[in-house]
Amino acid sequence: MDRLNELEAENRALRELIQTLTADAAYNESVMQRFQERELALLGAQDLHDLFERLTVGLRTSFGLESVRLVLLDPHGVLEELLAALGVQSCQIPHLYLERDVRATLDRYPDLHRPWLGPWVRHHQPFPAPQTPVRSEALLPLRQPDGLAGFLHLGSADPQRFRAGQGTEFLERLGRLAAVCIENAVNRERLRLSGLTDGLTGLYNRRHLDTRLAEEVARARRHRLELACLFIDADHFKQVNDRYGHAAGDQVLIALAKRIRDQLRSSDLAARYGGEEIAVLLPQTDLHNAALLGERIREAVAAAPVDTPEGERIPVTVSIGVAALPATREGDNARLAAQLLEAADREVYRAKSEGRNRVCCMPAA
Repeated sequence: MDRLNELEAENRALRELIQTLTADAAYNESVMQRFQERELALLGAQDLHDLFERLTVGLRTSFGLESVRLVLLDPHGVLEELLAALGVQSCQIPHLYLERDVRATLDRYPDLHRPWLGPWVRHHQPFPAPQTPVRSEALLPLRQPDGLAGFLHLGSADPQRFRAGQGTEFLERLGRLAAVCIENAVNRERLRLSGLTDGLTGLYNRRHLDTRLAEEVARARRHRLELACLFIDADHFKQVNDRYGHAAGDQVLIALAKRIRDQLRSSDLAARYGGEEIAVLLPQTDLHNAALLGERIREAVAAAPVDTPEGERIPVTVSIGVAALPATREGDNARLAAQLLEAADREVYRAKSEGRNRVCCMPAA
């Protein structure tokens, strides 16, 4: 009789074990399916902006998490510039954080080569805490061939969701895929931009300016936003070429482009309009603030001569014209865009006629 009872107990235990294993297998299959769906979504991203949203909002929805944050190292502002080329600012993408200070960022994290799982650690996150309390987190390092690209934070209100010692195969695979997708998206965006930029200065070319100008005029009219433009012309540039040579003239244009870019927001667009002329498009900027920016650019350009590899020190100044969309905004978009450029161009000629190295602004409406 005792033996029979022992066999029944063993059978019950075996059935319970089978049920547990079956439930675990079903759960693992469900998890694997969600990971596969998310992997396909990442691979299908249309551009860098779309990829970032799929890595944050998409992951949070797919896995039922309280928080997903993407932290990327961007010491030279490359990602910021690529997003700006898409007409997007990083602050407009929820849960994306681009970090310029690499050392300070890395100091917040353990030395990760594999995913880290455990209780939520406040100092890992420089951004505001999620509205729903997070009790456990997974940190996924995003490693690319040239080093660490950043981290993907996954946060859950369940303190047991991410625990030290858990298997991390799926998370490791997700981190590797995310890093590869980011690298590929950045390279694709760079390739796309290579057809939109000036090979010498790195500024956008006239074709891209025309496209963005049409878009910004339409947006400004639709939402009643301000839109301004600067026309910048290097003073006496022909004399630079004649005295120092065209190679030195190229160095002046490269330095001029950099000094202008250093004064701009990521949403502004600077383009080489032709020769030594540079146009700057300023969304959501009124005439007064555009004129202030023009003065800052003028001062930054004139602050120091341009040093060439041959040892020459070439003084450089610029004349700047400032214009804004007409207050009435009557006419079609193409005509308004042409009027904006023409007005800024007229002010450049006025600045030159009044002595150069100055900013001239169209009369306020």
